[in-house]
Amino acid sequence: MSNGLLPDYVRMAKPNPPANRAPWYKNTAPTYAGIMLWFVFWHEVPLGSGLKGASAAAKFSEFAGGTLSQGIMVALGGLILAALLCHFLFYLVPGLLGMQTGLPLYIVGTSTYGAQGGFLMPGFLMGVLQFGWLSVNAFFSAWLLCAPFGKGPGTLPHAVVVIIWAAAAAFMGLKGIQYVARVATFLPVIPLAILVILALSTIGGLGGFDRNALMQAGQTVTVELTSAEIAAEAKATGVDVEHVEKTKSIAAKPPLEVFGVLALIATYVVGFFATAGAAGTDFGMNNRDKKDVQMGGLVGIAGATVLAGGLSLLIVAGAHGGAKAGGEPIVQTTALMSSIVGGRMAAVMWYLLAIAAFPPACFSSFIAANSFKTTLPKVNPFVSCGLGTFVACVLAVSGWAGNAVGVFKIIGASFGPICGAMMVDYLLSGKKWAGPRAGFNPAGWISWAVGFVVGAADFIPPLAGKVPCPPMAAFLVGAVLYFVLAKAGLQSRVLEMPAADAAKG
Repeated sequence: MSNGLLPDYVRMAKPNPPANRAPWYKNTAPTYAGIMLWFVFWHEVPLGSGLKGASAAAKFSEFAGGTLSQGIMVALGGLILAALLCHFLFYLVPGLLGMQTGLPLYIVGTSTYGAQGGFLMPGFLMGVLQFGWLSVNAFFSAWLLCAPFGKGPGTLPHAVVVIIWAAAAAFMGLKGIQYVARVATFLPVIPLAILVILALSTIGGLGGFDRNALMQAGQTVTVELTSAEIAAEAKATGVDVEHVEKTKSIAAKPPLEVFGVLALIATYVVGFFATAGAAGTDFGMNNRDKKDVQMGGLVGIAGATVLAGGLSLLIVAGAHGGAKAGGEPIVQTTALMSSIVGGRMAAVMWYLLAIAAFPPACFSSFIAANSFKTTLPKVNPFVSCGLGTFVACVLAVSGWAGNAVGVFKIIGASFGPICGAMMVDYLLSGKKWAGPRAGFNPAGWISWAVGFVVGAADFIPPLAGKVPCPPMAAFLVGAVLYFVLAKAGLQSRVLEMPAADAAKG
């Protein structure tokens, strides 16, 4: 088995030595906690999926009552379940592989997708999807920054802020990440403090929360249209702008039953976390032992998910139970802030949340740049990342990035099968890294392709609505199919990698 079959990027990889590693509470836990405390995650946990039809409708749930339609305890139970799925199924094996080998994801992934295939998956795919994250970050951060001036998505100010935000984050990710990293460790304290303040302001209303009243009020909502939406309506109907209705009534879908709430929360949380789960390899390579991997995930992932998402659920329920929701069935936490703490304080909180969201946008660009440098070494990172940033701006300005659950479904469809296949590959190899496989490992690529189709079912008309919890379905299909194909002999042979042999055991 000649080393000549190994690409240079695999052959030259060096494990992270034990001397460079640190306890879980110094790296894995705080980094993951910072991800889960990002407002883009927790502010839509009660929402589940935004109502379509107008930009102002996004603060209402697509399903009457949102994820609180079956009460607080069911929603919290669904959140805890989703948090545990993220830790045990999506993060733990990649984290253990990183700890055992001391190698990053794009090297460890060559066992599942082959030494040539790993070049594209998960390496290049991780870089590409970072611009999806950048678009989501830019969309919602610009929304918070423009909100005090009454300029939301679909307006020129929002589009301008999106472009400036994304471009600045991309530039800092390429050239100034060391400066961002110096303050990034402390910034998660901002959203945590805001969550605590909002929770204390609404806790008195929890006893008065009535899920039936919220469901009833959320069946049909009336929203004001932006000038751009009014102009589009006028063009579509052939009516003069001044004669177009300035408001629109939009009907929500029926409330979710218990299983529907659990599935929607799992879809949202797991889809959000999927790429971060696979990146557990990169976190794990900085851990000393299995305890570090376990504790880092239990505290930083499961614990932080339940804390941030749980407080968000309690804030929304308390606001409605304590008559602090402004009389509207709003279930998006950030959209309720002005009703809870007043307009001026809400504006301050929105700006603070946006500031805290800037480092994650920079890190997305940084991860993408590193991925492209590895997989596209002859392309200037400013060119590749510039094109990615342009696409991110288009997605954000068009409003597509504002459909958070839709974005998370795509991410879950992409990385769900990866995490599933990596878990099975790990178990079949005796709970260790098998090493890079030759070429394109058929078991990995076939399982990913089928898993992706299942995970993206809601975007395929014949399958739309027929796959419950698509990200988890993608994980399960990827895992089961990889097992079947591996047992059928469709794994390519393992190649020698002397530099990592000592770490494989």
